[in-house]
Amino acid sequence: MFIFCRKRGFVLSIILIQCIFLLTGCGFKDIDNRLFVIGIGIDPSEKEEGHYKVTLKLAIPLASIKQEKKPSYQYLIHEGENIEETIRLLESHTDKVLEFGHTKIIVVNEALLENNIKDLMDYFVRRGDMQLIAWVGAAKTSAEAVLRAEPKEEEAVSTSLTRFFDNTGTESPYIVSTFLFEFRRNSNSFGIDPVLPIIGTSEDNSQLIVNKSIIIQEGRAPYELTPRLTREYNTLMNNLGGYSYKVEYEGNNIVINIVKTKVKYKIITNNKKPISINMKIQMTGEIIESDKDLSLNNLTKYNKLAEEEVRKHVFEFLTTIQKENLDPLGFGLRYRTMHLNDKGTMSKWNEAYPELPFDLKVVVDLKSTGTIE
Repeated sequence: MFIFCRKRGFVLSIILIQCIFLLTGCGFKDIDNRLFVIGIGIDPSEKEEGHYKVTLKLAIPLASIKQEKKPSYQYLIHEGENIEETIRLLESHTDKVLEFGHTKIIVVNEALLENNIKDLMDYFVRRGDMQLIAWVGAAKTSAEAVLRAEPKEEEAVSTSLTRFFDNTGTESPYIVSTFLFEFRRNSNSFGIDPVLPIIGTSEDNSQLIVNKSIIIQEGRAPYELTPRLTREYNTLMNNLGGYSYKVEYEGNNIVINIVKTKVKYKIITNNKKPISINMKIQMTGEIIESDKDLSLNNLTKYNKLAEEEVRKHVFEFLTTIQKENLDPLGFGLRYRTMHLNDKGTMSKWNEAYPELPFDLKVVVDLKSTGTIE
């Protein structure tokens, strides 16, 4: 038995040694031979219809951060029939390896978001190195211009564009954040329309502006939401606070700051057909501005005034997207989950949605009239 085990171990050792000779050499390449792609821009081709212009924003490594006053970037630009081919050609524009593991922003020209959205984003989704970390945004005129914008306050080791979306910088209810995988999922789902932030620049291209959004539906031009409608979308979809409403009361202008929001809704059905959408919004806030002195004894009255104002704005948003037959909040998706085994679920929803009434209830709880010493 002992001799058999020794022979078996000897044979296994020979096999392992032979396998070692079959292994290829190490494919690692030093960091000095790599360039990190931190942003990708997609625009329509300026030369040939149906083609794309791809812009890659590359971070240039720094010898010393303290000596650099602003970040250094390199831009690679090329046009091609599809994104894969174009990026492969861009690899021949530099002597270094292009690394996409730090690509956190993909900017798409709004003109490309009307048709063939799935085909456009297919390349990025299939790449495992960026699908879970990259955000997607829309450019009104040029994705290249958005990537080239360099705010004066930008530090040498940072990228301002991504801080709009990752909550490490500004946090605003006017900013919509959409991951690549989230955009793909909503584009492929029935009952919800994807929403992307619109990324704009100042006239001198020294400032980035993100306070609008667009709702995308295959086969039609994207529908733009104003900053106020974008705020209402973020309130209902993501329960965001940090914004204000102006209320007029007996000749006095009162500004109410909403700190916390909680939204619940359900779809009321009759014989499995949708008949209404019931929504309840609970908000907590405080009064931060007023033309006249205010009394804590009147907080209940101020609550009622705030509830009426909030209800007016939210109802305007809901009816606006309903008239456009758009569903960025996923009402149809919620209805589908209620009737998974029923045939014709979406046809019933599509028929009923344009006329569904909204039963909207708003409860505002103001904690104070502000702190004045």
